[in-house]
Amino acid sequence: MLSRSVLQAAAQASRHPGAARAATLAATAGNVQAQAPCASSTLPVQGRRYISMYGYTQAKALVYSKYGEPKDVLSLHKHSISAPHGSQVNLRLLTAPMNPADVNQIQGVYPSKPPFQTTLGTSEPAAVAGNEGAFEVISTGSNVKNLAKGDWVIMKRTGLGTWRTHAQLDESQLIRIENKDGLSPLQVGTVSVNPVTAYRMIRDYCDWDWMRAGEEWLIQNGANSGVGRAAIQLGREWGIKTLNVIRERKTPEETEALKQELKELGATAVVTEEEMLTGNFRDIVHEITRQGREPIRLALNCVGGKNATALAKTLAPDSHMVTYGAMSKQPVALPSGLLIFKNLSFDGFWVSRWGDKNPELKENTIRDVLQLTRSGRFKDIPVDKVEWKWDAEGPQLAERVQGTLGGYRSGKGVFTFTGGDE
Repeated sequence: MLSRSVLQAAAQASRHPGAARAATLAATAGNVQAQAPCASSTLPVQGRRYISMYGYTQAKALVYSKYGEPKDVLSLHKHSISAPHGSQVNLRLLTAPMNPADVNQIQGVYPSKPPFQTTLGTSEPAAVAGNEGAFEVISTGSNVKNLAKGDWVIMKRTGLGTWRTHAQLDESQLIRIENKDGLSPLQVGTVSVNPVTAYRMIRDYCDWDWMRAGEEWLIQNGANSGVGRAAIQLGREWGIKTLNVIRERKTPEETEALKQELKELGATAVVTEEEMLTGNFRDIVHEITRQGREPIRLALNCVGGKNATALAKTLAPDSHMVTYGAMSKQPVALPSGLLIFKNLSFDGFWVSRWGDKNPELKENTIRDVLQLTRSGRFKDIPVDKVEWKWDAEGPQLAERVQGTLGGYRSGKGVFTFTGGDE
């Protein structure tokens, strides 16, 4: 146990760096045995946050050591992060979304699985949950070249674990936000998955006739999702009309309100899944596309099953359908005639794999989306903010993650860390 005089000397050293050596000598002279820096050698700050006398930052992370439902396997692990050296960077969380893929990863059903490790000092090998988020640089190692304290960064690759208050990563694992002016942490923290998915699918899977701007269409299900909303806005920017399919809400009034909300984003037309699966949907499509003179060139599918089949039937010859999700957990069933007589192409898109193969193009895409955001031409997604205070309990946070699996939600779940780092 440190004496009152040594504690006072240490506090004085934290306020006056020049007194640090004197505080150390005082502790030595008093024959006080210092504890290990990763143990309890910390001083309370305002009764809730702790900093180390030895330059260590206290951090907490949502980790899991086995696969299962988030409420059953997620736990909050407290650990210490040393001062960065070399090309290391210490980070503080700003915001981190809870994407469906994050939950699937925890459940063990996602193709990409981060390794279970003991690097954070967990009692058994564990992985930090989360793949997307915005962080602020709080300190850098001596060999860091392109980052400085106060910069905002996002992860260059998935699987690095973003559901944590603080992290220490190598500079090479991070993308610096070159100009954060006019941007919010939410906009930066949610840019690398949904908007990038929409952007690349629209750009890479259809040879649009840019001389016919405003005369070609894309159709998509899941139009109220993050990807769907991004596709609507990018279509508006690029002169591509969008036919958007949503699930019915609890009441007709709520359904109509959602349709109107998407139209205000730039949606050309919005229909419900029920309307799409009725016999007169072909007539609806025929009318809005001026009797087919404005072809539907691209379909974006995140649902599967009958829903996806109905999308494919609207496509013009030589068009594409891109599948990036399977919310219905039903296979994509395709009539042979669509392949034989329409020569349709069917592809899959996984943004994680694409980003790992195309890191520079990923950065360019992010930069383009953020420029649209900064200029007010790309709006935020609706979110359900989960405030992560330093004293937040693990079960409480895990329950909020579990809640993202519910049906109709007010918005995407997003962690926002409100603690400090010093």
